[in-house]
Amino acid sequence: MFCHRKVVSWCAVIGFGRSPCSLAFSSLSIKDSFLRINNKVNSAASLRIPKKEVQLVVVSKTKPVELLQEGYDAGARLFGENYIQELCDKSPQLPSDIQWHFIGHLQTNKVKKLLTSVPNLSVVETVDSLKLAKKLNSVCETVYGDEPKLLSIYCQVNTSSEESKSGVPPSQVAALAKEITLSCPRLKVAGLMTIGAPNDIGCFDSLVTCREDVARALNQDLDSLQLSMGMSGDFEEAIARGSTSVRVGSSIFGARDYTK
Repeated sequence: MFCHRKVVSWCAVIGFGRSPCSLAFSSLSIKDSFLRINNKVNSAASLRIPKKEVQLVVVSKTKPVELLQEGYDAGARLFGENYIQELCDKSPQLPSDIQWHFIGHLQTNKVKKLLTSVPNLSVVETVDSLKLAKKLNSVCETVYGDEPKLLSIYCQVNTSSEESKSGVPPSQVAALAKEITLSCPRLKVAGLMTIGAPNDIGCFDSLVTCREDVARALNQDLDSLQLSMGMSGDFEEAIARGSTSVRVGSSIFGARDYTK
Protein backbone atom coordinates (compact mmCIF):
# COMPACT_ATOMS: atom_id res chain seq x y z
CA MET A 1 0.00 0.00 0.00
CA PHE A 2 1.52 3.32 -1.04
CA CYS A 3 1.02 6.38 1.10
CA HIS A 4 -0.43 9.47 -0.55
CA ARG A 5 2.36 12.04 -0.72
CA LYS A 6 2.06 15.77 -1.04
CA VAL A 7 3.82 17.50 -3.90
CA VAL A 8 4.44 21.08 -4.84
CA SER A 9 2.48 21.88 -8.00
CA TRP A 10 3.67 24.91 -9.96
CA CYS A 11 1.29 26.63 -12.35
CA ALA A 12 2.96 29.00 -14.80
CA VAL A 13 0.97 31.84 -16.32
CA ILE A 14 1.06 31.46 -20.09
CA GLY A 15 2.44 34.57 -21.74
CA PHE A 16 5.49 36.41 -22.89
CA GLY A 17 7.58 36.97 -19.80
CA ARG A 18 7.03 36.30 -16.11
CA SER A 19 6.72 38.46 -13.05
CA PRO A 20 7.32 37.35 -9.42
CA CYS A 21 3.56 36.93 -9.16
CA SER A 22 3.23 34.73 -12.23
CA LEU A 23 3.97 31.53 -10.33
CA ALA A 24 1.75 30.03 -7.71
CA PHE A 25 1.93 26.76 -5.87
CA SER A 26 -0.26 24.59 -3.71
CA SER A 27 0.34 21.42 -1.80
CA LEU A 28 -1.69 18.68 -3.44
CA SER A 29 -1.70 14.89 -3.40
CA ILE A 30 -0.65 13.13 -6.58
CA LYS A 31 -4.28 12.12 -7.07
CA ASP A 32 -5.55 15.68 -6.70
CA SER A 33 -2.84 17.04 -8.98
CA PHE A 34 -3.58 14.48 -11.68
CA LEU A 35 -7.33 15.03 -11.50
CA ARG A 36 -6.84 18.79 -11.59
CA ILE A 37 -4.69 18.64 -14.73
CA ASN A 38 -6.93 16.03 -16.34
CA ASN A 39 -9.94 18.29 -15.78
CA LYS A 40 -8.06 21.20 -17.34
CA VAL A 41 -7.20 19.07 -20.36
CA ASN A 42 -10.81 18.00 -20.78
CA SER A 43 -12.09 21.55 -20.31
CA ALA A 44 -9.70 22.92 -22.92
CA ALA A 45 -10.66 20.13 -25.31
CA SER A 46 -14.38 20.83 -24.83
CA LEU A 47 -13.94 24.39 -26.10
CA ARG A 48 -12.80 23.22 -29.53
CA ILE A 49 -15.17 22.94 -32.45
CA PRO A 50 -15.61 20.15 -33.24
CA LYS A 51 -14.89 18.70 -29.82
CA LYS A 52 -12.12 16.10 -29.87
CA GLU A 53 -10.64 14.01 -27.11
CA VAL A 54 -7.13 14.91 -25.96
CA GLN A 55 -4.93 12.33 -24.25
CA LEU A 56 -2.84 13.20 -21.20
CA VAL A 57 0.60 11.59 -21.08
CA VAL A 58 1.96 11.81 -17.54
CA VAL A 59 5.69 12.53 -17.73
CA SER A 60 7.39 10.72 -14.88
CA LYS A 61 11.13 11.08 -15.46
CA THR A 62 13.24 11.09 -12.26
CA LYS A 63 10.18 10.17 -10.16
CA PRO A 64 10.10 6.99 -8.02
CA VAL A 65 7.71 4.17 -8.83
CA GLU A 66 5.72 4.89 -5.66
CA LEU A 67 4.61 8.22 -7.09
CA LEU A 68 3.81 6.67 -10.47
CA GLN A 69 1.67 4.07 -8.70
CA GLU A 70 -0.27 6.89 -7.03
CA GLY A 71 -0.82 8.46 -10.43
CA TYR A 72 -1.98 5.10 -11.77
CA ASP A 73 -4.36 4.66 -8.83
CA ALA A 74 -5.81 8.10 -9.64
CA GLY A 75 -6.61 6.95 -13.17
CA ALA A 76 -3.48 7.67 -15.23
CA ARG A 77 -2.66 5.00 -17.81
CA LEU A 78 -0.37 6.84 -20.24
CA PHE A 79 3.10 7.57 -18.85
CA GLY A 80 6.06 9.17 -20.61
CA GLU A 81 9.72 8.53 -19.89
CA ASN A 82 12.81 10.24 -21.30
CA TYR A 83 15.55 7.83 -20.30
CA ILE A 84 15.92 4.22 -21.45
CA GLN A 85 17.39 2.78 -18.24
CA GLU A 86 14.83 4.52 -16.07
CA LEU A 87 11.95 3.21 -18.16
CA CYS A 88 13.39 -0.32 -18.22
CA ASP A 89 13.74 -0.24 -14.42
CA LYS A 90 10.26 1.11 -13.74
CA SER A 91 8.22 -0.89 -16.22
CA PRO A 92 8.33 -4.30 -14.51
CA GLN A 93 7.48 -2.74 -11.13
CA LEU A 94 4.22 -1.20 -12.33
CA PRO A 95 0.90 -2.53 -13.73
CA SER A 96 1.14 -4.12 -17.16
CA ASP A 97 -1.76 -2.14 -18.61
CA ILE A 98 0.23 1.11 -18.50
CA GLN A 99 0.85 2.44 -21.99
CA TRP A 100 4.41 3.70 -22.01
CA HIS A 101 5.44 6.54 -24.31
CA PHE A 102 9.16 6.99 -24.88
CA ILE A 103 9.68 10.73 -25.29
CA GLY A 104 13.45 11.14 -25.04
CA HIS A 105 16.29 11.02 -27.53
CA LEU A 106 16.73 7.43 -28.70
CA GLN A 107 20.07 6.08 -29.91
CA THR A 108 20.05 3.13 -32.29
CA ASN A 109 22.22 1.06 -29.92
CA LYS A 110 19.55 1.35 -27.21
CA VAL A 111 16.60 0.19 -29.34
CA LYS A 112 16.94 -3.53 -28.54
CA LYS A 113 17.08 -2.88 -24.80
CA LEU A 114 13.98 -0.69 -24.97
CA LEU A 115 11.85 -3.13 -26.95
CA THR A 116 12.90 -6.26 -25.07
CA SER A 117 12.57 -4.72 -21.60
CA VAL A 118 9.25 -2.88 -22.03
CA PRO A 119 6.64 -5.21 -23.57
CA ASN A 120 3.89 -2.64 -23.01
CA LEU A 121 5.72 0.09 -24.91
CA SER A 122 2.95 1.92 -26.73
CA VAL A 123 4.65 4.70 -28.69
CA VAL A 124 8.12 5.98 -29.50
CA GLU A 125 7.48 9.71 -29.96
CA THR A 126 10.96 10.78 -31.03
CA VAL A 127 11.72 9.20 -34.41
CA ASP A 128 13.55 11.79 -36.52
CA SER A 129 15.52 9.73 -39.04
CA LEU A 130 15.07 6.82 -41.39
CA LYS A 131 18.10 5.16 -39.80
CA LEU A 132 16.40 5.07 -36.40
CA ALA A 133 13.13 3.90 -37.94
CA LYS A 134 14.85 1.03 -39.74
CA LYS A 135 16.57 -0.04 -36.52
CA LEU A 136 13.24 -0.03 -34.69
CA ASN A 137 11.68 -2.02 -37.51
CA SER A 138 14.49 -4.59 -37.49
CA VAL A 139 14.27 -5.14 -33.74
CA CYS A 140 10.48 -5.33 -33.92
CA GLU A 141 10.80 -8.16 -36.43
CA THR A 142 13.03 -10.04 -34.01
CA VAL A 143 11.08 -9.30 -30.83
CA TYR A 144 7.55 -9.66 -32.19
CA GLY A 145 8.31 -12.55 -34.54
CA ASP A 146 5.14 -13.90 -36.14
CA GLU A 147 2.94 -11.86 -33.81
CA PRO A 148 0.83 -9.43 -35.92
CA LYS A 149 1.95 -6.42 -33.92
CA LEU A 150 3.06 -2.98 -35.06
CA LEU A 151 4.97 -0.41 -33.03
CA SER A 152 3.44 3.05 -33.18
CA ILE A 153 5.86 5.91 -33.70
CA TYR A 154 5.59 9.67 -33.92
CA CYS A 155 7.91 11.68 -36.15
CA GLN A 156 9.61 14.36 -34.08
CA VAL A 157 9.66 17.77 -35.76
CA ASN A 158 11.98 20.63 -34.84
CA THR A 159 9.42 23.40 -35.29
CA SER A 160 11.59 26.03 -33.60
CA SER A 161 14.73 25.43 -35.70
CA GLU A 162 16.80 25.41 -32.50
CA GLU A 163 20.08 23.52 -32.76
CA SER A 164 19.65 22.29 -29.18
CA LYS A 165 16.50 20.38 -30.10
CA SER A 166 16.15 17.14 -32.00
CA GLY A 167 13.73 16.61 -34.82
CA VAL A 168 13.40 16.74 -38.57
CA PRO A 169 12.75 20.14 -40.19
CA PRO A 170 9.06 20.75 -40.99
CA SER A 171 9.81 20.75 -44.72
CA GLN A 172 11.17 17.18 -44.53
CA VAL A 173 8.71 15.40 -42.23
CA ALA A 174 6.25 14.32 -44.93
CA ALA A 175 9.03 12.66 -46.93
CA LEU A 176 10.36 10.95 -43.81
CA ALA A 177 6.92 9.65 -42.86
CA LYS A 178 6.43 8.26 -46.35
CA GLU A 179 9.86 6.58 -46.40
CA ILE A 180 9.14 4.97 -43.03
CA THR A 181 5.77 3.71 -44.21
CA LEU A 182 7.27 2.20 -47.35
CA SER A 183 10.37 0.61 -45.82
CA CYS A 184 9.35 -0.25 -42.24
CA PRO A 185 6.37 -2.62 -42.24
CA ARG A 186 6.51 -3.24 -38.48
CA LEU A 187 6.09 0.47 -37.71
CA LYS A 188 2.95 2.58 -37.80
CA VAL A 189 3.33 6.33 -38.29
CA ALA A 190 0.71 7.33 -35.74
CA GLY A 191 1.47 11.01 -35.24
CA LEU A 192 3.86 13.92 -34.96
CA MET A 193 5.59 15.38 -31.92
CA THR A 194 7.31 18.66 -31.16
CA ILE A 195 8.80 20.42 -28.15
CA GLY A 196 8.78 23.90 -29.62
CA ALA A 197 10.25 27.08 -28.22
CA PRO A 198 8.91 28.68 -25.01
CA ASN A 199 6.15 31.23 -25.64
CA ASP A 200 6.15 30.57 -29.38
CA ILE A 201 2.69 29.35 -30.37
CA GLY A 202 3.83 29.43 -33.97
CA CYS A 203 5.53 26.08 -33.26
CA PHE A 204 2.10 24.57 -32.59
CA ASP A 205 0.72 26.00 -35.82
CA SER A 206 3.72 24.62 -37.68
CA LEU A 207 3.04 21.09 -36.41
CA VAL A 208 -0.61 21.37 -37.44
CA THR A 209 0.55 22.21 -40.97
CA CYS A 210 3.02 19.32 -40.87
CA ARG A 211 0.19 16.93 -40.06
CA GLU A 212 -1.69 18.11 -43.12
CA ASP A 213 1.40 17.46 -45.23
CA VAL A 214 1.96 14.01 -43.75
CA ALA A 215 -1.70 13.00 -44.09
CA ARG A 216 -1.58 14.01 -47.74
CA ALA A 217 1.68 12.11 -48.36
CA LEU A 218 0.35 8.96 -46.69
CA ASN A 219 -3.16 9.32 -48.07
CA GLN A 220 -4.57 9.16 -44.56
CA ASP A 221 -7.24 11.07 -42.67
CA LEU A 222 -5.98 13.86 -40.42
CA ASP A 223 -7.65 12.25 -37.43
CA SER A 224 -5.47 9.15 -37.85
CA LEU A 225 -2.41 11.18 -36.81
CA GLN A 226 -1.85 12.38 -33.26
CA LEU A 227 -0.40 15.82 -32.57
CA SER A 228 1.80 15.54 -29.48
CA MET A 229 2.49 19.09 -28.39
CA GLY A 230 2.10 21.04 -25.18
CA MET A 231 3.66 20.58 -21.73
CA SER A 232 3.03 21.82 -18.18
CA GLY A 233 3.35 25.51 -19.00
CA ASP A 234 1.45 25.65 -22.27
CA PHE A 235 -0.75 22.57 -22.72
CA GLU A 236 -4.01 24.56 -22.70
CA GLU A 237 -2.75 26.83 -25.48
CA ALA A 238 -1.50 23.78 -27.37
CA ILE A 239 -4.94 22.17 -27.15
CA ALA A 240 -6.53 25.36 -28.42
CA ARG A 241 -4.17 25.21 -31.42
CA GLY A 242 -4.99 21.59 -32.22
CA SER A 243 -3.01 19.28 -29.93
CA THR A 244 -4.46 15.79 -29.42
CA SER A 245 -1.84 14.65 -26.88
CA VAL A 246 -0.15 16.68 -24.14
CA ARG A 247 2.84 15.74 -22.00
CA VAL A 248 2.58 16.99 -18.42
CA GLY A 249 4.88 16.10 -15.54
CA SER A 250 5.94 18.80 -13.09
CA SER A 251 2.38 20.10 -12.63
CA ILE A 252 1.44 16.63 -11.38
CA PHE A 253 4.54 15.34 -9.61
CA GLY A 254 6.24 18.59 -8.66
CA ALA A 255 9.66 19.88 -9.65
CA ARG A 256 12.16 17.27 -10.83
CA ASP A 257 15.27 16.41 -8.84
CA TYR A 258 18.18 15.74 -11.20
CA THR A 259 20.73 15.36 -8.39
CA LYS A 260 19.85 11.75 -7.60
